[in-house]
Amino acid sequence: MSFDAPNITQRLIAADLLTTSYRIVGQIMVPNTGVVGLMNDTTNSFIEVMDAKLARVHMPTKLVGHFEVIRMVKKQIVAVCMKRREDLGPQALARGGFGRIVEYPVQIISQVYEIEGIIEWSGRFDFATIMAEGTRDFVPVYQARLMAILIPALKIESQAMLVNRTHVDMLGLVNQKLED
Repeated sequence: MSFDAPNITQRLIAADLLTTSYRIVGQIMVPNTGVVGLMNDTTNSFIEVMDAKLARVHMPTKLVGHFEVIRMVKKQIVAVCMKRREDLGPQALARGGFGRIVEYPVQIISQVYEIEGIIEWSGRFDFATIMAEGTRDFVPVYQARLMAILIPALKIESQAMLVNRTHVDMLGLVNQKLED
């Protein structure tokens, strides 16, 4: 089986995709709206990853599979990590609009991962809006660092990361963190 070559409106982006049990490293075909547009597209619940290498989260250095194409259910993806911020797509789409942007350093906790990075938000930080309103499930986090809670050997640093808000258990602002 082979995949079609990208056309003028699509391009391949290298990405790490994390589920609760697997890390998949490969390439995803994205439209001109970038990875944000692909992951937040409500008309399609699946994505295809080309040249996909799989490793279990609890054994991050051991390759357990290599596929020409693997299909994934988007709602099962916890995070998508990219090397370049530009791979997310147009900034207006990634940020959810135009306006004065404020950077909020955050720590995000899911059942499997801890993520630190920066959320860019227009105006005052509003947790309820970020986590519950709108149709986009994947929220951009910049200058992100991801670590598996029980497997500290699994660490990923990424200039741009999309975090699936349906997998978020907690979110804290770093400037509100108390030191012991």
